Amino acid sequence: MKITTITVYHVDLPLEHPYWLSGGRLKFECLDATLVKLETDAGITGWGEGTPWGHTYVPAHGPGIRAGIETMAPFVMGLDPRKVLDVERTMDLTLPGHLYAKSPIDMACWDIAGQAAGLPIADLMGGGSRTPRPIASSVGAKTVEETRMVMERYRRRGYIAHSVKIGGGVARDIARIRDVESMRRDGEIILYDVNRGWSRQQALRVMQATEDLQVMFEQPCETLDDIAAISGKHAAPVSVDESLVTLQDAARIARDGIAEIFGIKLNRVGGLTKAARMRDVALAHGIDMFVMATGGSVLADCEALQLAATIPDHACHAVWACQDMLTVDIAAGRGPRNQNGHLHLPEAPGLGVHPDEDVLGDPVAVYR
Repeated sequence: MKITTITVYHVDLPLEHPYWLSGGRLKFECLDATLVKLETDAGITGWGEGTPWGHTYVPAHGPGIRAGIETMAPFVMGLDPRKVLDVERTMDLTLPGHLYAKSPIDMACWDIAGQAAGLPIADLMGGGSRTPRPIASSVGAKTVEETRMVMERYRRRGYIAHSVKIGGGVARDIARIRDVESMRRDGEIILYDVNRGWSRQQALRVMQATEDLQVMFEQPCETLDDIAAISGKHAAPVSVDESLVTLQDAARIARDGIAEIFGIKLNRVGGLTKAARMRDVALAHGIDMFVMATGGSVLADCEALQLAATIPDHACHAVWACQDMLTVDIAAGRGPRNQNGHLHLPEAPGLGVHPDEDVLGDPVAVYR
């Protein structure tokens, strides 16, 4: 089997509500999505998606994905997509770095491999749990009142997991954490996500002031060095996501005890192939996981679910799905959808969902 055609689409995905990170320092209203279709000489077609969370969140942006694919396409053409390691190595040699640009091609290759084997990707990767995964909401509000309002909106949709964005100032963050904890329901999973918004002293002041609540924090500071520097000075479990980009990052976090949780974002780390190695590092060191798309449609959500299903139930806290935040549905209700706050693994072979091409519009590039 060989890749014969790579077709690239650009789609804007407007958000239902404006979204703020870290106390309002970053605002998002529309996501720039890149959809990739791989066609093969065996008649099997695979789909991938790369949707960064805006252009200002981390070093990744929509036009960069499309430029990266243009660079890699001549070298990926003719490869067997089922040999995901060959495709991965080719992309890494052709375009060092730029992991986010490689993720949609990797995803499409896994989709084809699963279809060829007649298995969901999770089963093909070695073990697909059918335990529904809780969906983590993303509560990007600016005030205590707005945080309550957004959490209630998600609770009405059945959500039991919440990623509450903080990082807007020490006193304000302490007040917001204490307010959310005062209304936490039994069985809820709450992660306080700072998105790199604290300095070291701010992190210590908030984390020490809330130790009695035994809450979890995600990415409290900018770098792994920052998080490591304060790790022995507080008692809170820490999740790392923005600073978890490469396998070397995962190895350092595990080796040095920098964090207790991995937040694996598939587009950021380069796709399923690379993310699976991080999963194994985490499992070998007793590190729990959240699995997330960086953003995007139900295709990206489904990819995250496929990886999450390969993680033992006790070690996977939740997945993050962006689909409930969008006003555009590119797959007409197909694929894994919110069922009482959870996603269920599709039984269809491969990814488990493909887009409606009529919704995507004309391709922006075709490589043969």
